Amino acid sequence: MAVFVSSRFQKSLPHQRPAIPVLLPLLLLFHLFLAHSSVNSSISYEGDRGISSAKLNPSQNLTMSDVAIGTRCNIFSGHWVHDLSYPLYDWSKCPYIDGEFNCQKNGRPDSDYQKWRWKPSYCNLRRFNALDLLQKLRGKTLMFVGDSLNRDQWQSMTCLLHAALPQGRTYVVSGDTLSSFRSLDYGVTVSFYRAPYLVDMVTTTVQGQQKVVLRLDSAEINGRGWRGADILVFNSGHWWTHTGNLRGWDYLQEGNTLYTSMDFMVAYRKGMTTWANWIDSNIDTRRTKVLFRSFSPSHSSTLNGGNCYSEKQPTAGNSYLGAYPPQFQVAESVVRAMKSPVSFLNVTTLSLLRQDAHPSIYSNDLTVGQRKNPQRYADCSHWCLPGLPDIWNELLYSALFYP
Repeated sequence: MAVFVSSRFQKSLPHQRPAIPVLLPLLLLFHLFLAHSSVNSSISYEGDRGISSAKLNPSQNLTMSDVAIGTRCNIFSGHWVHDLSYPLYDWSKCPYIDGEFNCQKNGRPDSDYQKWRWKPSYCNLRRFNALDLLQKLRGKTLMFVGDSLNRDQWQSMTCLLHAALPQGRTYVVSGDTLSSFRSLDYGVTVSFYRAPYLVDMVTTTVQGQQKVVLRLDSAEINGRGWRGADILVFNSGHWWTHTGNLRGWDYLQEGNTLYTSMDFMVAYRKGMTTWANWIDSNIDTRRTKVLFRSFSPSHSSTLNGGNCYSEKQPTAGNSYLGAYPPQFQVAESVVRAMKSPVSFLNVTTLSLLRQDAHPSIYSNDLTVGQRKNPQRYADCSHWCLPGLPDIWNELLYSALFYP
């Protein structure tokens, strides 16, 4: 299976000489076939980790067909298949789901959105095996870092593991910045570190008043909380475009200069570059695996097909015809330029096909009155649990241990 990793930090496979000379014509034909099938793309391999990568043109609205297939199986290229063996856990038996993600508890009348499996085009995705994952993580820490979309994925992971340990000794400790699920029997910790911008956000005095400043050139404060983890899964993107009362900062700071505004994507690229430089300088990737999960799309924008309210089916096929989120292209290009081997988990297109999987009005964050106005208040950014984040974790499981 293949995980998209920036080709800039790939190593070539050791050259191997065929044992029988007559195989050379066949190998040449096979090479020509691969070259023809990956027009506008390049394929490289990291021999010691078995990870293949595809070089993408970030200026394009990418579809599944744009992703080159290094081993004839890219786990992010495929389509959704209805499967009655899903979901992988019972929402009513998982005590760790936040109310905003617990759609069934909040009265969502349909449940078919839970019964979809991701099917890669040229292979079968390995089904999530919680006990196998716990064994492989024994004595280790897996940490999700980012915004509430990574909290969504973290809670999915806690439910997946909890379902396999009905009599196990587990607990969760929740905090404003750090929340952790712990399995005492395996010595495994799965944490969520809240850092929606990844870079540091501080409160300081500006012109005699206390203001929140987002430091575009520093990740030192947040980075202290990431040290020591064995696997780091990052995300960022949503908070950078918030405006008005939803905006998380009063000023942006770069060097000694404060800004009251900046182009969203310019600021995002600066922040992502700071994060990337911090990883390159501070994380020993021989010990710690680092992954960046691509942008989780919203379906509430007119650019992305309107509102998710009353949607009950995924989009058929393996490509998305709407506008592609610019956050994807920024993050992909930053990760591509890193010195460290960071895996880029491309969940964006497969998630764009799942307009049915959002909480919509079935979130406990909404009042009765707000639920009556779905065009304004429906949550089309987060995802129901059980649901799509479980599939992200199946992809993560395969990418980590069965590439």
